[in-house]
Amino acid sequence: MQNLTMRYFLYARKSTDEPDRQILSIEAQLAELRDYAQKNGLPIVREFIESKTAKEPGRELFNDMVAQMEQGAAQGIVAWHPDRLARNSIDGGRIIYLVDIGKITALKFPTFWFDPTPQGKFMLSIAFGQSKYYVDNLSENVHRGLRQKLRNGTWPGRAPLGYINDLETKTILPDKDRVEFVRKTFELYASGNYSLAELRRTMNEVGLKGPRQRGALSISNYQYVLQNPIYYGLMRFRGELYEGKHKPLITKALFDQCQEMFKRKSKPQPKKGKTMKPFVYRGAFRCASCGCFITTETQKGHNYLHCTKRKQPCSEPFVREEEVDKQVRGLLKGVSLPPALAAEALDNVNKEELEAAQAGERAAQNLRDKLVILTDQLGQLLDLVLQGAINQSEYVAKKAQLVNEKKEIENKLAAFARQGANRFEPLKRFYKLCVDVGESATAGNPADNLQKLKNIGSNLIIGGKKINLKLNFPAAETEKLHALPGFGSADFCNSVNWRPLRDSNP
Repeated sequence: MQNLTMRYFLYARKSTDEPDRQILSIEAQLAELRDYAQKNGLPIVREFIESKTAKEPGRELFNDMVAQMEQGAAQGIVAWHPDRLARNSIDGGRIIYLVDIGKITALKFPTFWFDPTPQGKFMLSIAFGQSKYYVDNLSENVHRGLRQKLRNGTWPGRAPLGYINDLETKTILPDKDRVEFVRKTFELYASGNYSLAELRRTMNEVGLKGPRQRGALSISNYQYVLQNPIYYGLMRFRGELYEGKHKPLITKALFDQCQEMFKRKSKPQPKKGKTMKPFVYRGAFRCASCGCFITTETQKGHNYLHCTKRKQPCSEPFVREEEVDKQVRGLLKGVSLPPALAAEALDNVNKEELEAAQAGERAAQNLRDKLVILTDQLGQLLDLVLQGAINQSEYVAKKAQLVNEKKEIENKLAAFARQGANRFEPLKRFYKLCVDVGESATAGNPADNLQKLKNIGSNLIIGGKKINLKLNFPAAETEKLHALPGFGSADFCNSVNWRPLRDSNP
């Protein structure tokens, strides 16, 4: 006869993230358990229905049920199987401890026998242990499969933005609807002209959406994309890098440029609700004394450039915008080339392209040889960790170094194949730019002139009312020509034994 004072809790659990597909649904468990309780005369005082995994402690309803049993609200539990109650050592131990101290006097399962005796508790602990073993073993098998996929160069999860999952080949392929958007995202951020907020607004306006068209991406989504190496061919999984067989969407060089942008301080932004006048030179220069940005303001009808003084008081004087515009034109003129001289230089570049093509093939073969060596080193590294010669952390660090070196070499080889003779195109464009800046110095508008100045130099600063910058190569060499006697004359063009400046992509 069932003790009339005995009270039972009914507990049903079905986790959506557990792979135990054979376990009955919540509705099926409730129907079976209610019928079981009625046939066996078990008075149910409350039902606890939970949809959460038991792999880890912390289930709210389970903890509530245990707390009430400790207070004497019920003396028994009705559940489908012990694994519904616990699949971790802490929750299983709590149940057994309550049985030990008499707070639980009965556990009823349609599929498992339990009696509060030493033998019954022993069998219950075995059931809990089997449940934990099943979860641990299943988790290890899943992770082993994921690691093998990664070693095979296959991304094991849902495709990131810009890719789609190919269900037939179990790989990821470029998403033709988003590839260009993703590339543009990297290019815009690498330019240094966009903050994450501005990048988000720009790309969302042109129609970039998340997977399954679930709306606009957040700032954190863009940050995740820009820092994900999968887009240049490597896969990062739990801190370890793997070589991917998927098609990269960008080059490693572009990815590295974006990482550098993350390290740089963002420009001061206007306060919310305020707009800034579109001054040409605002934010283009830094102060030579303190390093702060140079801003622009209007006083008595004239625009003046001055230090923002955000770090400390600064004594750098104001400078009129007209004076800055005059100096910009002078700097452009100082690196310009007469059309005749530029044409002479281009002729020499064309002559050396043939020699460069042969040298490029020799360099490509050297890279292919290095690639074979790196592949062998990766294999040897795996042998070392399997033999116990190095630990896992050393293996991960050295492997990351090798796969990055390998990816850089592969990118260089791809560049050789893609560019070929076009390696000289940047140099040809530079000579054209040297002609353009001369024309711009005479008739260009301030905005275009500033952009050309950024093209030929970097580290633009203003100090003592003077512009200073570091001219890029080969603009610095072009400036030296202006000091030579007779520069710009026909005789000068004919007398100079002109050699093209060094390869822009050595």
